[in-house]
Amino acid sequence: MDDDVRQTETMFQIGDDLYGISVDELKSRVERLKLEINRIEAELGKKTADLSAADLLFKPKG
Repeated sequence: MDDDVRQTETMFQIGDDLYGISVDELKSRVERLKLEINRIEAELGKKTADLSAADLLFKPKG
């Protein structure tokens, strides 16, 4: 996904005032945040696996 596209999809920032936000918009934000959490967790899993593989490969024998 292009960075410009990502910027336009997220029209809010974490920590924004939520007082004037509609219920539908709040639900939409929650869904977008859940998708982002899933994306981050998937990448974290990949990187953790890569680090584990590297540790096994470069672990001193003895």
